[in-house]
Amino acid sequence: MDEAQARGVLQEAGLTERAELLALGENAVFAVGELVVKVGRTAELLARAERELAVAGWLADRGVPAVRAAEPKPRLVDGHPVTLWQRLPAAVRPAGAADLAGLLRLVHALPAPPFELPGRDLLGGVERWLRLAGDAIDPADAAYLRSRRDSFAAEAAALVPHLPRGPIHGDALPRNVHVGPDGPVLVDLETFATDLREHDLVVMALSRDRYGLPADAYEAFTAAYGRDVRDWPGCAVLRGARETASCAWVAQHAPANPKALAEFRRRVASLRDPAPDVRWHPF
Repeated sequence: MDEAQARGVLQEAGLTERAELLALGENAVFAVGELVVKVGRTAELLARAERELAVAGWLADRGVPAVRAAEPKPRLVDGHPVTLWQRLPAAVRPAGAADLAGLLRLVHALPAPPFELPGRDLLGGVERWLRLAGDAIDPADAAYLRSRRDSFAAEAAALVPHLPRGPIHGDALPRNVHVGPDGPVLVDLETFATDLREHDLVVMALSRDRYGLPADAYEAFTAAYGRDVRDWPGCAVLRGARETASCAWVAQHAPANPKALAEFRRRVASLRDPAPDVRWHPF
């Protein structure tokens, strides 16, 4: 799905006001007047969209600062799930690592919601992303990632956590925090799950190693949260699983974007090497 296709879905949904593209990834995200509208790539993401809206309602009930839904149910438009959200006020500053840690402490203190959350199927999208990549990527690279997926899935299933299992954000990065006039709020709730809390902590450890997060920012995160996941023996397994998923996620953009293909090749090469400190570029 490219921007033009996503804009066509907006038109079919009756959202004809001028739309500003905010992001184009797993979803196309637009600002439309007082709303933010997310357009999913395929109909198979409808159940996830329904769950994301349920999570938003639950967090509102529990008083957790998070983005709020403008409609309680997704629309299915031309095979694309469409969700509507209240537009947040302009950010007063960029979100920092400590902002994220504070919100994670709130989420990790929550009991289970009154609806079922899945486990954090970190590797579940790998096949779909590789399928979307098609012939744009080397079949040997796709086979390599499938093999890594299977290996890490088995290892992850056997992990013994230090923290109690429970609700997690699932993609815990500062980019998924918005700091408005009333303070930090969580956004992008689609990966909420019930699983090892360490999933949310490994994300920042990987950001430090792969994406250039400064060491002092990582230290601010661990100080605000109260734990460094790198002290946990299972950290390397969750890191490896997330790296595998991150490679495959970029692959889906390769058919239409030469920069995505180059980044995909860089990431796969650094895994094959292995070269755990090779810098990856956000995409």
